[in-house]
Amino acid sequence: MSDATRNLTDKATYERLEKDVTAVKNDIAALTDQITDALNNFAGTAGNQARRGYKQARASAEQAVDDMSERGSAMMDAAQDAAVSIEETLEDAITQRPLATVGLAIGIGFLIGLTWRR
Repeated sequence: MSDATRNLTDKATYERLEKDVTAVKNDIAALTDQITDALNNFAGTAGNQARRGYKQARASAEQAVDDMSERGSAMMDAAQDAAVSIEETLEDAITQRPLATVGLAIGIGFLIGLTWRR
């Protein structure tokens, strides 16, 4: 092979290699963009799921607090009703049997006094 032919072949090979390297660089750049987009989408989706989970947990906690508040109010109302009922019952008993009530109070006082002496 002559030097002129060899130079043309080397030049053609060099140009092909240069085109191939450029194509590979472009492919790598495109792949990098795709990976970046995928990671951004993944991060966005994960963030959305985290926000959704936080909102659900917060709503559940608020509901639990509301339920406990309602139960506490109901228990307080029941305790107040029971106290009023006991008070009314005692008033009725004192009004209907005043002597028996006084005797019972003296007896309870005597028992408490005996218990404290020991």
